[in-house]
Amino acid sequence: MLRRNGLIFVVVLVLCAILLSACGKSSQTLITIATGGTAGTYYPLGGAMAEIFNEKVKGVSASATSTGASVANIRAIEAGEFQLGLVQNDIAYYAYNGLEMFKDGKLTGFAGIACLYPETIQIVTLANKNINSVADLRGKRVAVGASGSGTEANARQILAAYGLTYADLGKTDYLSFGEAAANLKDGHIDAAFITAGVPTAAVQEIAATHQIKVIPVPKDYADKLRKDYPFYTTVTIPAGTYRGLDKDVETVAVQAMLVSTTKLDKKTVYELTKALFENLDRMGAAHARGKDISLDKAKDGMSVPLHAGAEQYFKEKGK
Repeated sequence: MLRRNGLIFVVVLVLCAILLSACGKSSQTLITIATGGTAGTYYPLGGAMAEIFNEKVKGVSASATSTGASVANIRAIEAGEFQLGLVQNDIAYYAYNGLEMFKDGKLTGFAGIACLYPETIQIVTLANKNINSVADLRGKRVAVGASGSGTEANARQILAAYGLTYADLGKTDYLSFGEAAANLKDGHIDAAFITAGVPTAAVQEIAATHQIKVIPVPKDYADKLRKDYPFYTTVTIPAGTYRGLDKDVETVAVQAMLVSTTKLDKKTVYELTKALFENLDRMGAAHARGKDISLDKAKDGMSVPLHAGAEQYFKEKGK
């Protein structure tokens, strides 16, 4: 009888352990981070975030996924496919206000967590091309980014500041960063618009085998842009950023942001925000642009309402 009772006791303990394990798993919050193409900046930074969240935030299981970047990320977050995403602040602004590629309707199921670093508009050509200004793109074959992407909107807006439209170009190609790099190297296009943190892998790939040139957007044109599009900022690409780039280049940038679905609760977003800003060394190790992320600049360029959890963290830090 004692043996039988002991056996029953052991079985009960095993069942309890199984049930507790199942409860523990079901209580985990799954966080999937929408990033961008593997040749860009979002992908390695999203991967670093996932590692930080898994290690530092109890009850969270995080992973990062390669995507079509900003526009695709916001639409996917709205649809409930992702919980976090990296996006450009201009694209977030368009989505929240129903502008540009979001004219079919506003998307309000997302909120800001933090601005991260400047995403620089790089207009890349080869040194042997007679292109020294945006005005020189008239009649040329130009890659303007994937159709409907943030890069494509930047290209259109910058061309407009110079009084140009796509009709003034010799040929307009809607290419991803990787495709633009390949076509520029092969001579199929004359220049490419690339909006990403510098250094960008796609541009490094071109510079590895070709002498490149990055076309400037001078301050007077940057100021003109900012009157119509206040989310732009002025930046300088330092000499030496790419092989053969021997002098600084003035241009414009938008801000990379981390956003979340509004379905994530305040406590979870607070913990995610806290973990991110208390482990910035990990972000800097993942990509050079991770070194630009700082608490002091986290709200600079914030173009949509903050999530309550992020807002709580910034208030605690006096930001």
